[in-house]
Amino acid sequence: MGKPVFTLGIEEEFQTIDPETRDLRSHMSQIVEGGKMILQEQVKAEMHQSVVEVGTTICHNIEEARHQVTHLRRQVIELADRVGLQIAAAGTHPFSRWQDQPITVDARYDKIVEELQEAARSNLVFGMHVHVGVETRELGVYMMNALRYFLPHIFALSTNSPFWEGRETGYKSFRTKVFERFPRTGIPEHFGSASEYDAYINLLIKTGCIDNGKKIWWDLRLHPFFNTIEYRVCDMMLRVDEAVALAALMQALVAKVYKLMISNLTFRQYRKALINENKWRAARYGLDGKLIDFGKQEELPTRNLIQELLDFVDDVLDELGSRHEVEYIHKMMEMGTGADRQLKVFRETGDLKKVVDFIVQETSHGL
Repeated sequence: MGKPVFTLGIEEEFQTIDPETRDLRSHMSQIVEGGKMILQEQVKAEMHQSVVEVGTTICHNIEEARHQVTHLRRQVIELADRVGLQIAAAGTHPFSRWQDQPITVDARYDKIVEELQEAARSNLVFGMHVHVGVETRELGVYMMNALRYFLPHIFALSTNSPFWEGRETGYKSFRTKVFERFPRTGIPEHFGSASEYDAYINLLIKTGCIDNGKKIWWDLRLHPFFNTIEYRVCDMMLRVDEAVALAALMQALVAKVYKLMISNLTFRQYRKALINENKWRAARYGLDGKLIDFGKQEELPTRNLIQELLDFVDDVLDELGSRHEVEYIHKMMEMGTGADRQLKVFRETGDLKKVVDFIVQETSHGL
């Protein structure tokens, strides 16, 4: 059996912005229709008409992923520009009201809105999802159990949604607070095997709770149709460099846990209720708070625990060819998260439109 490759796929949800008002504006699927010519299935409409989603194809390493993510951002910015719009990458819009944003006409979205009502209509949030390929569903469930512990650490680095409907929320990521209104979200449960996981999904389908496994919106899931572990915890990142660095870290964690597993070393499991304490802290304080080290049973500065996490994956980075990308996380800790930088602009200007301008500018950084 050869070494697994741990392929990557990255999906990003962008905001479409009116350059005059700086508010979200429906792209009336012009970007998606225009994009189909160039990007085929890599560009999609989302539930709200002011969201455009792009996704890479399967990438064999982080370099390929960086190339694709950069290309897709560039293309989306150009397509938006053609129809007089701008593109912004953040977990929430600083002042837009969901009440003013039209829903995309589509049978799938109609069904979600019919079922979830106001929770769906108000779900005007933007995330980044990263898929890492695993060879079997059994391995996928093993990964899901082990990797749950690290979700708050990754999430803290991604926090990029401090504002909601024109208010400073006091959270570094308010996106998760909005999304928590959906059922089947948050940190996943522990599952004993792939068959136990599949039995759970099949029971929900059989009893009419869901029509397929994609309606399970956890922060980390074994994808119902592909052999991938899908991280869904992150806010949309301001810069390509930040998105790629986090994707590289997620891939490195999968590779590290696999390396431990084949050496008969397991990673200690913690209850969902405990991991949730760390997730809440990450949402509230981002990098500036403390997370709990459950092994030591003490709270420690989040940055220290992220440094420990970087040390933990260090021995797989050269094999994956991702050392350069993962090392960018030091720079992220230095400059602060997207939320920190948005708040800095707001403190300096007192103007949320200036915050939107900043987000738009950062979105094209390094392209």
